[in-house]
Amino acid sequence: MAKAKPAFIVKAKNLFDTAKTYWNTPPKGNYVTYKEIACLSGAGFGVHWATLLASVIGLNASNFLVGACIGLKPIDLQIMLNVANIIGIPLGIFRSWYYDNHHLKGGKFLPFIRMTALPIVLISLIFVWLPYEHMSYITKAVVVEIMYLLLNVFLCFYNESYTYFQQIFSPDAQERATVMSISQVVYSMAPTLSNLLIPLIAGFTWGLDNIWTYRIIYPIFTVIGLAFSIVFFRKVKERLILPKKKPEPVRMFDAIREVAKNKYYWIIQSANWVVFLEGGYGVILGWSFVYAYGGKYEATLGLVNTLIGNAALWSMLLAPFAIKALGKRNLLILMNSINVFVILGLYMIYQNLVLVCVLLYFNAFINTFWNIIQHNLQADMRDYHQWKTGVRVDGLFGPLGMIGTVIGLFTGMVYPAVYEKMGLLGDYSVLYNDSIRNSLFEVLLLLSALGAFLNLVPFFFYDLTENKHKAYINVLKIRTMFENHALGLLGDEELKETMEIILQAKELSGKEKVAVDKSMLKEARRMPKKTPEDKALRAEAIKASKNVIKETKERNLAIERAPIIIEDLNKFSTATGKHRIFQAEKDLANGLMCPYSNAKDEMRAAKKLPHKTAEEKEIRSNAIKNARVKKEAAALISKYGKENITAPDAGIKEEMLNREHQNFLDSMKTKREISRYMKKESVYRRAIKPYTDAELLLAQAKDYEHYDELLTQYEAIK
Repeated sequence: MAKAKPAFIVKAKNLFDTAKTYWNTPPKGNYVTYKEIACLSGAGFGVHWATLLASVIGLNASNFLVGACIGLKPIDLQIMLNVANIIGIPLGIFRSWYYDNHHLKGGKFLPFIRMTALPIVLISLIFVWLPYEHMSYITKAVVVEIMYLLLNVFLCFYNESYTYFQQIFSPDAQERATVMSISQVVYSMAPTLSNLLIPLIAGFTWGLDNIWTYRIIYPIFTVIGLAFSIVFFRKVKERLILPKKKPEPVRMFDAIREVAKNKYYWIIQSANWVVFLEGGYGVILGWSFVYAYGGKYEATLGLVNTLIGNAALWSMLLAPFAIKALGKRNLLILMNSINVFVILGLYMIYQNLVLVCVLLYFNAFINTFWNIIQHNLQADMRDYHQWKTGVRVDGLFGPLGMIGTVIGLFTGMVYPAVYEKMGLLGDYSVLYNDSIRNSLFEVLLLLSALGAFLNLVPFFFYDLTENKHKAYINVLKIRTMFENHALGLLGDEELKETMEIILQAKELSGKEKVAVDKSMLKEARRMPKKTPEDKALRAEAIKASKNVIKETKERNLAIERAPIIIEDLNKFSTATGKHRIFQAEKDLANGLMCPYSNAKDEMRAAKKLPHKTAEEKEIRSNAIKNARVKKEAAALISKYGKENITAPDAGIKEEMLNREHQNFLDSMKTKREISRYMKKESVYRRAIKPYTDAELLLAQAKDYEHYDELLTQYEAIK
């Protein structure tokens, strides 16, 4: 009889076989192959190291490089940061618009990642090698400001593009969380190694408060990271659910107007506005090891950072399971609540280095969940916006985010003011004084605990569940199927996948959810397990019971999704839908350039409509929106004159949109031409918007009438 192989060898072989099977083909129901997961991991590693030197160049008092090494005062650094943020506002608005309107090859965000990595590395190297030792204080401040501004032109593109990219490599929320967790396990090796090696080498050479550390040690990691970034970002993909047609340019103010109505956007933003306060405790570890006990433990900071960084590994491994069990919102609230008490615990024991490390290990474990969740929340919010408005925007969420930048001009002064109030001015050697350092730590920790609590509050109002998000994604697939059919670009796989979503929703619509019965599982676990045969029967019974429970849960979730899917599918046959079609037909009959002289009367009438039931509220809301569009059209026609508002040549626009660009400058030249075109087009488009909105609605209603035809096609290919 052949000897059984050890269990770990069997598991390793199964893992290898699974990886081989799905290396180039994703598992059923997923989008990302194992090969791409591996490349995402390597790409993340490259992102961290390529920007490692750039990331330590900051205009804040806790920054070793510009504070302790170059010698700029805390309050001056905050003023410089405010200047940089003000200058960054128009640059940020441009980035936001450009993301949603560029025509570069390679995707929506990947081109920016590939183009900006090298400039970031070069500028950060030049930054640290400038001869600050021979400059006056004012000269140093001006040079640092200019270099910081130049660096951030590229760094903001790079960081934002990488953040946005992580939100669109899969349209499935659970898969995003799983893939991000797996890839971040590998990615986490980058900060683990740099946090270990850099302080260790610096401790035996120049120290973290000496500029030569940043001139010699950091560049080694930065160049290696650049190489990783170049290699792996060539092998990953973006995945957006959009019709197979060239996307129209997105007008900034139209997008901002719609983004402003997105409640989930404001929940996330309001939490970000107070997160600055929570970050105050971040200096505790570094300053404790560099300045406490005369700095004799500085060389061990790298080892401590590595040990604390290890906490992130367990969070990354647990995150997909925790998100699946609790949901992103509930998990975030739980972890943030715990974090408040962790920070308060630091207040009690901050003078004990060992206990500080223990609590910061737990803090790192908690915060890593947030790092994974935040990208998924942003992605879910953008998918919801696309479902709600019918328009996909990513970058144009940015201009409203500038509100946070303005708020930051004031909130950013809090900690520099605290530092100076507590005795930390330009000379960081005062931190060797236990009294000054400890008093400062106590204030920072109390403010951080308050910030952690305030950061938690907005998410009690966040109700976009994973299942609701999945329903919205399914609706987007249905809309895309109908539009692609109208364009003659519908493929068999897309038809098959989407029709199965519809048929399942139709089958389960109106059904009651079934209570999950775990009695079978309990009975299976009580089965005898004395002999090998008993164990095999027991294991099979447990597996079967778990499958029944899983199928029941999945069916219940599908029952929850069904009304959202069916509502969209039948939206033109309801009373609200019929009212919209009736209004659209009237608007279409008014002609292309109607003056809408009675638009104000329509608005008054719309506001007087009943709004007691959900149906009445929706009819009233649609009527108000329709009247508002007519008011704007009437104002434009009155301002410019009907004879002066003409349609621009669509052929010119098509030529510009189809141009191939060899470099960034070429694309910018085209963008300037498109901008001039769009300025003229904008007036025309808004003047005829009541007509075109009606035309679009009626066309979509016509597309939905092809359901039976598509069902026949599906049955033929099934």
